[in-house]
Amino acid sequence: MPNATPYPPQGRYAERHRLGRRIAGTLTSALLTVPLTALLTTTPAQATYAPTAAPQASLHAATAPITTAHPASDGTHTSIATTPHLRSAITGGTHAANAPAAPRGRVALIGVPGLEWSDLDRTRTPNLWRLVGEGASASLSTRAVPPPDRGTTCPTAGWLTVSAGQRAGTPGKGCPPPPTPQPDQQTGQDGQTGQGATIPGWKALAAHQSETGYDAQLGTLGQLVTDNGGKVAAIGPGAALAAADKSGNIAKYAPTPDALGDPTPYNLIVLEAADLANAWLQQPPDEYGVPTSLTPAARQAAVTLADRQIGTLVERLPADTTVLLAGVSDVTPNAHLHVAIAAGPGPDGSPYPHGYLTATSTRQDALVTITDLTATTIQLLGLPAPRQVVGRPWQPGGSAPATASGTVTELADGDLASQVLREVRGPFFTVLVTLQLLFYALAALALRRRSTTRPNPSRHPAATATATKSERNAATTAPAALTAEHPEDTPTAEHPEDTATAEHPGDSAKAEKRHEKSATTATPSTTPMEDASTSKLLISIQVVAVVSGAIAVSTFLAQLVPWWTLPVPMLSVILTILAIAGLITAVAFGGPWRAHVLGPLATVAAITSLALLLDVMTGSSLQVNAVTGYEPVTGGRFYGFSNIAFAVYATGTVLGLAGVAQWLLGRGMSRAVVVTLCGLYGGFAVFADGWPSWGADFGGVPAFVVGLAVFLILLSGKRVSLLRLLIVGLIGAVLVGALSVFDWLRPDAQRTHLGNFVQQIIDGQAWTVIGRKFGAMIGVTVGNWSLTLLSLVALAFLFLVLARPSRWGASALGQAYRLAPTLRAGLFGALTCAFIGFLMNDSGIAIPAMALTVAVPLTLAACVRALQLAKPTPPAPQPGRAAPRRAEA
Repeated sequence: MPNATPYPPQGRYAERHRLGRRIAGTLTSALLTVPLTALLTTTPAQATYAPTAAPQASLHAATAPITTAHPASDGTHTSIATTPHLRSAITGGTHAANAPAAPRGRVALIGVPGLEWSDLDRTRTPNLWRLVGEGASASLSTRAVPPPDRGTTCPTAGWLTVSAGQRAGTPGKGCPPPPTPQPDQQTGQDGQTGQGATIPGWKALAAHQSETGYDAQLGTLGQLVTDNGGKVAAIGPGAALAAADKSGNIAKYAPTPDALGDPTPYNLIVLEAADLANAWLQQPPDEYGVPTSLTPAARQAAVTLADRQIGTLVERLPADTTVLLAGVSDVTPNAHLHVAIAAGPGPDGSPYPHGYLTATSTRQDALVTITDLTATTIQLLGLPAPRQVVGRPWQPGGSAPATASGTVTELADGDLASQVLREVRGPFFTVLVTLQLLFYALAALALRRRSTTRPNPSRHPAATATATKSERNAATTAPAALTAEHPEDTPTAEHPEDTATAEHPGDSAKAEKRHEKSATTATPSTTPMEDASTSKLLISIQVVAVVSGAIAVSTFLAQLVPWWTLPVPMLSVILTILAIAGLITAVAFGGPWRAHVLGPLATVAAITSLALLLDVMTGSSLQVNAVTGYEPVTGGRFYGFSNIAFAVYATGTVLGLAGVAQWLLGRGMSRAVVVTLCGLYGGFAVFADGWPSWGADFGGVPAFVVGLAVFLILLSGKRVSLLRLLIVGLIGAVLVGALSVFDWLRPDAQRTHLGNFVQQIIDGQAWTVIGRKFGAMIGVTVGNWSLTLLSLVALAFLFLVLARPSRWGASALGQAYRLAPTLRAGLFGALTCAFIGFLMNDSGIAIPAMALTVAVPLTLAACVRALQLAKPTPPAPQPGRAAPRRAEA
């Protein structure tokens, strides 16, 4: 199940990907026109009041360490003083364009391809163990561009990603080893000859990046350091890839640490401890050309050799050198989280404290990415990061266990959770889809099959088809207030003229007479209908429907329990989710609201909305490693609302508001006040979805705005027109554009992908991003047939089963609309949001599938309660041969 941007499509989807880039790119360039134009037209006039900052001060501000993901307390990044930054961004310049500065420190970037936290041991890896105790640590997501049909990061791709600061890959199948640099006789940085080298095939590697969907600029890191007068040295073939300039040249190359000589002259030393990678690349390949896993003994031996090589270099480094150590790739057929350690002086000169690392790219303690490694190196050297570097610098995060042993154990547990998630996610969705399809089939049979109940001689036929008077009164009290003004919004399937049964006393009396007549004038041959109010089958369907509707939010709440540590993870996660869904269902039926048509629906939907709202406001921790949330190994997204979480959140919000609106109207509150209250909470929910510090959701905001607007328009009693939809869509586009521009105005290190997209539009790179996401959306929709099938079946059940006459007479959905008219507004609002979200996000069919997983079961529960409370009518007679006329007889 995707949660954000999958890998760029390849093979048969590549042509669709390229077509998407041409079509979607044209449309999106106008998305941010209004807010960006307004900003640019007002900035020059305001800039006259801005103080002029010295170039050195601007450079210092751009490269200062970032200690928080939120705007600075003085608001300087949103003030008029940011106008020079704004103009620089528009013209495509960099912070260092006019004032290049020499590197101001030393960094040793040590890459150990494949190093995982479970590899560390106090005895076997003493040097690594010491670095953990002295510095700050985190798990590293090494997501780059994988080989075809695999999700792993090869060593060469990992090193190229470090070089570019953007995801990179290699052409062809499998995991080719890094090319061995070829020595040259050019004069090196130290004035000596014969110490430089060139990467063979560099031009081909650089050209390939334009085909990956990320357009990585190889050589960015090495070129930046050398252009600013710094000296770079590389030790090992992989390190040479990371340290090379844009021409593929390295001024100082050594095959081993001993061959390097004195490390003091160099600002940046890149070391490849390749023992793990070399052992892995010698394994026999699988059918995709990727080597198979190492044995535990071979892995431990390779890690021990790598630790010795690391110790050899670290012992020779000057005291003011910062050590950045990273497991820059996988050396397994499946992706893992890897080691990330920062030890020595930080950006402000003080040592990295023992604890966890974080970055604004993830906003999660103890989690950073491989592109952050490039950004961190650049920051430590006091250089401005080019815009093509998409990562964010590492910074101290939360506290870690006091001992190295405790830190290693917790971080290894994080990788264990990601591996268990990878194993259970596919089977979980298979089980979920299968059970949903079976439930829809059984519910359809229960609602549509003909009754076999025999008539009760002691009871009048009319009595067998009517609920108690108190139940009918309870059901009709609430909708009476809502339907008094706009009866045309609540038609029934059987009698369109009954649009307001409880609207006026006269209309109500007429409807009652029609129902009584239909119930009492049945011919003797008509089979009597079962009493819906006492049907145990209906009660069972309602309970299962509420549990099913609570499953989606329970997949996130399950993260409160460490289910991945239990003996049987697949069974554990299913039982945990079912237990939480059962608790939510108990709440839904545990109060007086259970008697109302929308009581259980409103309860589950409100819990869904509030739980995800609170989660995203407090760091999105429930979405990390959830079966429907983020997958840190995949690295698509680490904070805010994932596409799946957005679908669940938006659906819960709209349906929850529908239930609350029904309750408020039933208590006699003015329709205008109810619409206003719903609009206020809905507006805040949209704001939380798009605000960069919370949801940071680009594609979800327009979809949410339109869906919420449809709900509010129908709730107010008006009709939805094409013109209104276009106006609302424009408002949604302007809103997400304004949020994106606001995010863009913040310092580079604090931006989310909203602000980054604005910069990509300015730099002319938006088409690449849009095309990649459009291709991913097509690939997910076409390739994930199970979710596509679930969506189609759910819609068919909604409109071909619930909306048609049931065994108890009128359609179940029509009865629910009559007794709780706000359900119609909520349902259409939620479906609209899901459809637009499907078109605007790269998760494709996954968004409507998860939205329907919430909406359809909860709607079924409301329909069941409506059948229990409403006075049913017998189904229409089945078509057949007409009765013989008198003449024919």
